[in-house]
Amino acid sequence: MLVHVVLPNDIDDPATPSGGNTYDREVCDGLAAAGWTVREHAAAGTWPEPTAASRAGLAGILADVPDGALVLLDGLIASVVPAVLREHARRLRLVVLVHLPLDDERECEALLTARAIITTSDWTRRRLIESYALPGDRVHTAPPGVRPAPLAPGSGAGTALLCVAAVTPHKGHDRLAEALAEVADVPWHCVCVGSLDRDPAFVDRLRRQLAADGIQDRVVLAGPRTGAELSAAYAGADLLLLASHGETYGMVVTEALARGTPVLATAVGGVPEALGRAPDGSVPGLLVDAGGLAHGLRRWLGAPELRQALRRSAASRRTTLAGWADTCARVSTVLTEVAA
Repeated sequence: MLVHVVLPNDIDDPATPSGGNTYDREVCDGLAAAGWTVREHAAAGTWPEPTAASRAGLAGILADVPDGALVLLDGLIASVVPAVLREHARRLRLVVLVHLPLDDERECEALLTARAIITTSDWTRRRLIESYALPGDRVHTAPPGVRPAPLAPGSGAGTALLCVAAVTPHKGHDRLAEALAEVADVPWHCVCVGSLDRDPAFVDRLRRQLAADGIQDRVVLAGPRTGAELSAAYAGADLLLLASHGETYGMVVTEALARGTPVLATAVGGVPEALGRAPDGSVPGLLVDAGGLAHGLRRWLGAPELRQALRRSAASRRTTLAGWADTCARVSTVLTEVAA
């Protein structure tokens, strides 16, 4: 069976890694491995803020797809161009993959043109149905998978902290820095892996904030990492930190859990879903509100028994994580239904 997939043009750029790009690549490759004929179309533009030229380019891509064809569009693109989708909705079988809801009228109009919508978490599915009054049987969930990884060795001290996220206001690095400054009286070292190019002004403010708090030598802004370098960063961590203002899932959470590494995160969006529970019912990390990061850090750093318990829970949760084959199977089921 044939599916046309419309993707952001930076999906394979190692300088701009993201959970959405990783998900798209895994799904495209997984569908192909499962027997689908996958034709990828890169839509040039600064999505989700396209120029007129970007819209015209997308319209051209869709115009070249034959009538009746099945088309899977990344929501980063589809959710901001309802007029383009409406033009082709009758003759094409459109499916939209929503990574991050935009919560605006454009997205509502765009999603109403789709035969089906795929979300990356149950939280996102509920959000879309409630926000846009979409029929429940049209909105499906295919959570991200995770690749198996060796168990991270960890350390008794628990002082090796890791944050994996593009350095932007949305990911909350400024409030993470505030929390780290509050526990500067105890040993720790934090590596922040993620793009430094998305919002240079914010990165500059963050560097000044770290310097003003006297922790600039304890927080490393390492820039983007992929492949073996990213795996090494996870392997060297005792605790993953995620201070986001919002997450539809939080793939970095399951990447840490795949290595048996506990998580301290803000309890937003789909993060509790990603963190989940170990088979014994324990939670493999600490979920806090926006103001609770420092308290969570002090609990982690000051209580060896807590660290041991969370590490046992994370190692157990590791055995229950689904792989990318499960994600691709869910996407394949939706596409097959729409094609039929």
